[in-house]
Amino acid sequence: MSSLAREDGKQVYFEDYGSGDSAVLLVHGWGMSLRAWDYTLPALTAAGHRVVLLDHRGCGQSDKDFADMGIDAIVGVVLALVEHLGLQRVVLNGWSLGGAVVVAAASELGARCTGLVLTCGATPCYLQKSGYAHGGTDEALAETLAAMAADRVNFLAALSAGVFASEVSQQLVDWSLNSFLQSSPLAAKALADLGPLDQREMLAGLEVPILSYIGGKDAVVDPAVCRSVADYASNVTLVECSESGHAPFIEEREFYNHELLNFVAAQL
Repeated sequence: MSSLAREDGKQVYFEDYGSGDSAVLLVHGWGMSLRAWDYTLPALTAAGHRVVLLDHRGCGQSDKDFADMGIDAIVGVVLALVEHLGLQRVVLNGWSLGGAVVVAAASELGARCTGLVLTCGATPCYLQKSGYAHGGTDEALAETLAAMAADRVNFLAALSAGVFASEVSQQLVDWSLNSFLQSSPLAAKALADLGPLDQREMLAGLEVPILSYIGGKDAVVDPAVCRSVADYASNVTLVECSESGHAPFIEEREFYNHELLNFVAAQL
């Protein structure tokens, strides 16, 4: 079992497939675990890429009792893991909240980040802002956090079903719910951090090629948010997954993996 030591003796769990100083680093969405990438990992390794995955603080097999489980703290883990593994070239792929994580990490890594993938990424803003009409509202996020605090299990059950827009098996919905339930209730801190998040300037400062996947029927992250990445960054390819909700890597797996492999091959 591989783990990265952090503050106060806490550990972050990660998996590392392959070797070399170049890798694809996968960052899952809020409340999930690295197992979310089980439909993506085999395609990447079969293509010969080193693949690194991590569990957020408070999620999966990482310690659940971190004092800080916010977005900035998760970014710190990504940066520390790149250093720990001696990676010189890395393509970052972040799903949902993980999209905000990898944008911030890319801005710190500079030339070591050679490609950025946003999979239904909650960036540049998850909520509407001055001059930014996409996304949800502060009130809606507050209601979400309150509903989760009031009845976490049933809230997460509904969320697990809402991740998918296409018809999937009950086993897949249950699998998602089990991942959510493994996370600490206090991991909601990261979700709350999406409220003030504004990465418009950060995106504009990136020169790295970006691939942004849009779930055409996404009910978790407004598809317009994912499309708007091209309004701020200069080197963006938008990929529309018209039949997908929030998980195109499952709902349109072959198409998702095809586009991902082509992008990664050009960057590593």
